[in-house]
Amino acid sequence: MFSKTQPSDLAMFGGSPVFDTIRSISNLVRPDIERFLAYSKIFHDARQYTDHGAVERELERRLAQFHHVKHCVSFAGGFWGLVMSMKCLALPGRTEVVMPSLTYRRLADIVAWAGLVPHFCEVDPQTLSITAEKAASCVNENTALILGVHPIVNCCDVEGLEALSAQTGIPLLFDAVESVYESYRGRKIGSCGRAECFSMQSSKLFNAFEGGYVTTNDDALAARLRDMRHNGLRQDGTHDDIGIDAKQNEIHAAMALAALDDVDDQVERNRRRYYAYQRLIPTVPHMRLVAFDESERCGFKNIVVELLDGWPVKREHVLAILHAEHMLSRPYYFPALHQKRTDYPMVWGDLHATEDLAQRFLMLPCGHFVDEADVESVVATLRFIHAHAAAINERFPS
Repeated sequence: MFSKTQPSDLAMFGGSPVFDTIRSISNLVRPDIERFLAYSKIFHDARQYTDHGAVERELERRLAQFHHVKHCVSFAGGFWGLVMSMKCLALPGRTEVVMPSLTYRRLADIVAWAGLVPHFCEVDPQTLSITAEKAASCVNENTALILGVHPIVNCCDVEGLEALSAQTGIPLLFDAVESVYESYRGRKIGSCGRAECFSMQSSKLFNAFEGGYVTTNDDALAARLRDMRHNGLRQDGTHDDIGIDAKQNEIHAAMALAALDDVDDQVERNRRRYYAYQRLIPTVPHMRLVAFDESERCGFKNIVVELLDGWPVKREHVLAILHAEHMLSRPYYFPALHQKRTDYPMVWGDLHATEDLAQRFLMLPCGHFVDEADVESVVATLRFIHAHAAAINERFPS
């Protein structure tokens, strides 16, 4: 129950926090322990803990089925799935990867790890994602790959990017770490472009402790990825390709299978939290909830709001206040990647829309440790900040 009546009641200014424990933006769903132990018993009894054992094979089979594709190749982390896919798909003799700057803070680093150069394009202000039109403006004779990144809510311009790829002959890879459950115009995410990459880190919909996978309908690509994750070794023992030890082990696969068993119930819990925000955010002036497109399949995992013109408190101050209340909110993809200092080259042009959008959005607490009553307290705190903006602003240095 929210009971603060004046700014001094805020935890940042000496009051007690709303929550005793942190309410995070991360999913952090722990699958049923008995299911996890049952899957773990399979590899324990077989005495095979890695190197593509029975549990990992079953996970790959079920994920391929889930995404409606021929192949799923699992990795120790989503990072290596992306790096290996880029190494396989980038056009030889070219170096640039067309990608958005308003995206995951380490995505440009992953491109650099693959020996390539990020070329940042603008995003669509409505969807916060890359489009074919924005990507096309960056395509040139040095473009090796187009990286279509799905945003945190909904999906990017899949059909437009596929058409651009077909027109230019430049391969298209999707980063789909936040869109594991989603569909695009009725088509399951996972089957788009040449391949799609997913994460199974603990904050994601499928919690494998850590891990990732790549889905594709390309037989040759799947075979090469399987060799590359195994130090470049083929099944016949020959070695003629770059590789790294990036295999997913059996205990991570067991955790992922338990999460996969729970996914529909998990999405339903996410839906209830999202509907609570959908009902309550309109009571906060100058704030907008980024809505899921419910004409499509949605995982409802992330909650994103926009601070509209007229919002009276700086976002950095809002974040500080929420954190003190044990509400672990985060700015949405800030800073934009082209605004970060790096030791590797990057290319970009006019990104004014990206720079503006990077200042306007927040991710709010959601996931396994947040219930609908918690959502009411989070939104009540935001209403309180707006109502007492003048007094709150006086307490921050100008």
